[in-house]
Amino acid sequence: MAFTFTTLKTAIEDYTDNSETTFVSQLSRFIINTEERILKECQLDVFRKNVTGSLTASTKFLSKPADFLAPFSLSVVNSSSNEFLLYKHVTFVQDYTPNPATEGVPLYYGDWNDESFIVSPTPSSSLNVELHYFYRPTSITETADGTSWLGTNAELAMLYGALVEAYIFMKGEQDIMSAYETRFQESLRWLKNLGEAKQTRDEYRYDRIRRDVA
Repeated sequence: MAFTFTTLKTAIEDYTDNSETTFVSQLSRFIINTEERILKECQLDVFRKNVTGSLTASTKFLSKPADFLAPFSLSVVNSSSNEFLLYKHVTFVQDYTPNPATEGVPLYYGDWNDESFIVSPTPSSSLNVELHYFYRPTSITETADGTSWLGTNAELAMLYGALVEAYIFMKGEQDIMSAYETRFQESLRWLKNLGEAKQTRDEYRYDRIRRDVA
């Protein structure tokens, strides 16, 4: 069973037995909040992409893409190799080179704010970089045809997550809300297992797993 935006809204109304005007006006918000929970708890390969950009000499910040959700890797790209930076907490990145005038080839990066990364050391020259990241897809509430990958492949997580949001809004019965939250978490575990299984298959396919043989 896959959901479109329309059928998901109808299901929420049916499960809650609520079609009151104020409640219905919040259905999109319930769904968007649910999508955000799913995307932050399940980092799926289907929502991963690469972009290239550049670090500017004497500038320690790098802008994030508009649809950025979470980092996977950042590397300095040259003609012969990719040199991967290590992702660290922003405090570590700042403490590594407390003097902004200290420049070199960046070794670390971290989240500065919602719009930018910070790198350390500050680049001593302009560098080409490649960012591999998890992105935030267009919400099912905004797609042209009212469908989305989550609506088709994570339909139970979408439904039960939205029902939790709905019961919070309605200040509904705690036992019902808890039951929906349990169903939502079960759906997330299934989704995480699906993502991990695919990642493992891909790692074997591209020979990225190395194991010691006794």
